[in-house]
Amino acid sequence: MTIQHKALLVHLLTATGAVFAMLAMLAAVDQNWSLMFLWLVVAFFVDGIDGPLARRYHTKTNAPVFDGVLLDLIIDYLTYVFVPAYALFKSGLLPGWTGWIAIIVITFASALYFADSRMKTKDYSFSGFPGCWNMLVLVLFAIQPNFWVILALVALLAAAMFFPVRFVHPVRTKRWRGVTLPMAIAWTFFAAWAAWVDFHPASWAHYGLMITSIYLLGAGAVQQVLYGKNG
Repeated sequence: MTIQHKALLVHLLTATGAVFAMLAMLAAVDQNWSLMFLWLVVAFFVDGIDGPLARRYHTKTNAPVFDGVLLDLIIDYLTYVFVPAYALFKSGLLPGWTGWIAIIVITFASALYFADSRMKTKDYSFSGFPGCWNMLVLVLFAIQPNFWVILALVALLAAAMFFPVRFVHPVRTKRWRGVTLPMAIAWTFFAAWAAWVDFHPASWAHYGLMITSIYLLGAGAVQQVLYGKNG
């Protein structure tokens, strides 16, 4: 197999995320939340490995007919934003007008963020919250806080998309990658576990989700404080 064929296969792997997004959406329409999140976890896993593969096989040079960055953004919007926002709206966690506010804020702010040319920093971290609503919504399903807490988190993170605050990329941000990458892998494991047991309140997966989520959410900001914005 030539390197051109391998590069093309990477694009095809990325494109499977659209299929997983559709499967997740079909499960969401049936309000089968566990199955929906399991499909989103699969999509999250694919999103985690296709980038390193694309760089390894130089898809921009060896398979330039497809724009891998654009393809990735389209699928990320579906799996990170669109499906989770729908799930949050239909779940009953946000009653009445609060659900409408959340779904409008999430989809509108995320569309702008995904088109923002400043979203990546020099160290390949994200500038602003990177629209990982799939991660937030899964944790919300697991711990089911008061709807005012949910609404406050949605508002804060939507605003944080446009704040000059860093959020680490688990694979590409070199600083602390030895901790960050295992944390991201652990989050994926705990997410799949929580969904598999239908978010049972006694599951230890919930504690793992909270610990790993707090790290992934705050590590970039801590680095920014310790090393400065150019560090």
